[in-house]
Amino acid sequence: MTVSAPRVSVRSALPWPFRWLLGAVVLGFSGALALWAFEFGKDIAGLDRNAKQELQQLRAEVQVLRAELGKAQSVSNTSESLLTAEKAAQAQLMLQIRQLEADNQVLRSDLGFFERLIPGSGTNALSIRGLQVERVAEGQLKWQALMIQAMKNAPDFRGTLEITFAGTLDGKPWATTQAPQPQPVLIQSYLRQEGLVDVPVQAVVKTVTAKILQGGAVKSVQTLKL
Repeated sequence: MTVSAPRVSVRSALPWPFRWLLGAVVLGFSGALALWAFEFGKDIAGLDRNAKQELQQLRAEVQVLRAELGKAQSVSNTSESLLTAEKAAQAQLMLQIRQLEADNQVLRSDLGFFERLIPGSGTNALSIRGLQVERVAEGQLKWQALMIQAMKNAPDFRGTLEITFAGTLDGKPWATTQAPQPQPVLIQSYLRQEGLVDVPVQAVVKTVTAKILQGGAVKSVQTLKL
């Protein structure tokens, strides 16, 4: 054994596949040990147990909230449907009320009309009843006259109707008729006539006179004071 002797290297007689296997075993054991230490640490700290309980609690709360949300949406949809139906019913009811008011007005007018058809105690067979005048607009009047024959089986009457409006205009006497010429009428049992007449805005109408004429002779007349 001198200095000049050749170098000698000592190598293990273990084959390399066994070396890899041994290294893998060592690494696996180290990893398993580390994972066990981590899980053991969580168990000691109580983190994993609390997290599971909180997760289960949160899931239960989410289910409850979803159920409540579903109920709330159902109630909201039902309320909205009921509100829409109620608004439609109210609108329909208002239309029916307006129609009933209009029908009531017509019935009142017809009732007054037929009440005036009752024969009077006078001896004149042809008469004018229910002469009415109302202002419907500025400078415009609406008139209505009912002409009846009180006799039973009375023959048809052919004549003319003349409506005269009298009063004052600018402090002076004033008068006008519903038309330039008397209006032809054919009266069987009764006849109701109405119309509009334009009057000056400044005119003060005091009386309205309705006349039934036949051949220039006055058969019936009625005067209404306003």
